Amino acid sequence: MTDDEKYMSLAFSEAQKALVANEIPVGCVIVSNGQIVGRGHNLTETLSDVTAHAEIQAITAASQTLGGKYLTDSTLYVTMEPCVMCAGAIGWAQIARLVFAAEDTKRGYQTFAPHALHPKCQVTSGIMADECRQIVQSFFQQRR
Repeated sequence: MTDDEKYMSLAFSEAQKALVANEIPVGCVIVSNGQIVGRGHNLTETLSDVTAHAEIQAITAASQTLGGKYLTDSTLYVTMEPCVMCAGAIGWAQIARLVFAAEDTKRGYQTFAPHALHPKCQVTSGIMADECRQIVQSFFQQRR
């Protein structure tokens, strides 16, 4: 198992926490120098806050852990392609690397704001894409 698979598995565990809480099952972890410095999952329903996405929760936690707003030596792992808001936050935090599992063709940043990330941010996608896509699809199928 690669580091990317290991950390995406942990992000998937966060997505499962969201699912149990009846939230859209998206999870995120942030890693810096081989250590998890932030983690989060969607809390928009729990907090009645449309900005309480997994990435925002994890960025806030990582900033508190590291004691600064810039996460320049960090990699953010998230189970779904970030939305425009989250891509903007990833950009403002100057995160060095983004790894996301499943693409979001309806709301993802690649469609609406492909330049939202910091120019130096490296992007990897597709790690555990099938599992991460399936948990979200199942969630919405059960709600219909």
